[in-house]
Amino acid sequence: MLPKRRRVRAGSPHSAAASSAPPAARFPSVAIYLAEPRMGRSRRAFLTRLARSKGFRVLDAYSSEVTHVVMEQTSAQEAICWRKNMDALLSSCPQPALLDISWFTESMAAGQPVPEEGRHRLEVAEPRKEPLCSVTMPAYACQRPTPLTHHNTILSEALETLAEAAGFEGNEGRLLAFSRAASLLKSLSCPVTSLSQLQGLPHFGEHSSRVVQELLERGTCEEVEQVRCSERYQTMKLFTQVFGVGVKTADRWYQEGLRTLDELREQPQRLTQQQKAGLQYYQDLSTPVGRAEAEALQRLVEAAVRQTLPEATVTLTGGFRRGKLQGHDVDFLITHPEEGQEVGLLPRVMSYLQSQGLVLYHQYHCSHLGDSAYLLSKNYTMDAFERSFCILCLPQPPRAALEEPLHPCPTQKAVRVDLVVTPNSQFPFALLGWTGSQLFERELRRFSRREKGLWLNSHGLFDPGRKTFFHATSEEDIFRFLGLKYIPPEQRNA
Repeated sequence: MLPKRRRVRAGSPHSAAASSAPPAARFPSVAIYLAEPRMGRSRRAFLTRLARSKGFRVLDAYSSEVTHVVMEQTSAQEAICWRKNMDALLSSCPQPALLDISWFTESMAAGQPVPEEGRHRLEVAEPRKEPLCSVTMPAYACQRPTPLTHHNTILSEALETLAEAAGFEGNEGRLLAFSRAASLLKSLSCPVTSLSQLQGLPHFGEHSSRVVQELLERGTCEEVEQVRCSERYQTMKLFTQVFGVGVKTADRWYQEGLRTLDELREQPQRLTQQQKAGLQYYQDLSTPVGRAEAEALQRLVEAAVRQTLPEATVTLTGGFRRGKLQGHDVDFLITHPEEGQEVGLLPRVMSYLQSQGLVLYHQYHCSHLGDSAYLLSKNYTMDAFERSFCILCLPQPPRAALEEPLHPCPTQKAVRVDLVVTPNSQFPFALLGWTGSQLFERELRRFSRREKGLWLNSHGLFDPGRKTFFHATSEEDIFRFLGLKYIPPEQRNA
């Protein structure tokens, strides 16, 4: 005989389960859909429960009701492509807002939907429908703006893959040819849909044209895919991502039969101290550094500089100054308004950072500013400033409440940092040189030499005929001396 079912008492576990249904939506006009591809099923389920517990309406399926699509680790181009595929399934579905996970996390923290700002949005402006006709393009990348986000990503990335592969083979000519062609595509104001749009453009040769033609016709390029899948390209790319490993070293290791990082770790006798540090912290160093982390590092460096020389300034350069949201290292320029006060500053800054337990590795290079031959050298690959190539320890904030507690939260992250000290009189040139991009800087110096007969590097602008240096107080001055229209940092992503 079966026992009688007992009445569930208030406060019992059974009553708690019965009352665990999500509360009524507090924001009925907002219907969120969490797109799963990059997010993962378990994290999507966790975030769904979190949002519903706070009164948000989260839909399990994409439908015409959705007002906000939230994606994680997704680019604007990928988001647009995803929405087009969904629109094909639901032709009458109105287009919801495509938002990064940051909007979701901020809304959860605020307990209500936060305003949708530009930094949250994944949409990109719809390209113009008309083809690009009879376009004229300056020959040098330093003569034209190149935005961070452009209309020809697939085409430019294919050419950049071939450029990188050429660099791995030591073929400087092919590297530059493909790099310049990719740079042109980035500067165009609308998408390339026909090869005829590229006719007459400088530095766009037959090989690059063939690659673009194949991509336009088939959506893929066999040569590019073969390069990306080749063992040599993948191994060279892996090795050169290790701090302290250049192309020549990576090539030697490849020729010796090495293929993995574990094989390198098993032979420490062939590694420099810098390379050992690069392997030790490889996981952190291969993880992109976000803008917020770069700014946190700037605060740490500024605190160290203030302890040593209060009036000195610290400027964030590199890709972050060009508007990038993430990168693989962080570069800082340090100077002082009074010329000469910066001498000897860097060792004291490093000593302070070490006392705070923030230095995991550093390699110090003394200044060569007293060597005039060095300053006027046509070898522009390295300047003469006092510098330190570092791996710094960035303390990590506690894990947010909405993160899944499946893995322990790291308390610190190793980050590649370059600290460079420059005299105030050379600061505008150093700022220009250390902002990049690499091709933009190369083209700027090539333009100076070929078109103006001047030598430009990170120390100054020199007239070899008159044996004189130009005095500049800003980047704008340097562009004016060269007869160029000023291009702001965010437009130098050549």
